[in-house]
Amino acid sequence: MLQEATPDPQSGPGRGPGPGPGPRTGPGPRTGPRRERKKRQTREALIHTALELFDAKGYENTAVREITDAVDVSERTFFRYFASKEDLAMSFVRDARGVMLEALAERPAGEEPLTALRNAMHESLEYFRPDDDSEPAYLKVTRLIDATPSLLAANLRYLHEHDDDLIVVLAGREGVDPDTDPRPRVLAAVFGGLLFVATRDWRTRGTGSADEMLAAFDAYVAQLGPALAGHWRPGTRP
Repeated sequence: MLQEATPDPQSGPGRGPGPGPGPRTGPGPRTGPRRERKKRQTREALIHTALELFDAKGYENTAVREITDAVDVSERTFFRYFASKEDLAMSFVRDARGVMLEALAERPAGEEPLTALRNAMHESLEYFRPDDDSEPAYLKVTRLIDATPSLLAANLRYLHEHDDDLIVVLAGREGVDPDTDPRPRVLAAVFGGLLFVATRDWRTRGTGSADEMLAAFDAYVAQLGPALAGHWRPGTRP
């Protein structure tokens, strides 16, 4: 059962030394050397512009040259940041996962594993929340991936190759060895399934806000016990 969230003012992505792992579209400026700030702004501009073009024209119909022309940089500059158009599209997935893992590692030790995962996911959604009324970038990305077979395959490949990242953090929080204790691997698999069905509902209903995503996730978590124990037919006893 999920515990109540325990806010930790000292934890969370972007609060430690140095910049966070990815683009941030939420409020609050980042500090750092001018050169690094400029590089970060260029990277964010490329991602933002590419998502707008992908949304308007389709991923396959958008060329790298169109992205660079819209940002007013050279293609050479583009390839300093991304190996390919697919690499750019997938960068948001990598960045978001990095933020969530960082947030999970910093959640209070008293939180149970599933609660900590849920709250870390919340922090990652807030981290990328836009500071205006525009559509959240993470909603655009999930829609883009679902609509593009090559990106869907790349996303599944990435998640498969990085399963152990989440398992290691979960095991470290609980002080267990993931090579001998299957619970971190089981929870990582369950979390992935819950996130998939919650994202599907969240993407197709409502406004795509972080609160709606959490509500969809919590609704599926509430059905986890009943789905695993006993019969589902009305009138039958567990």
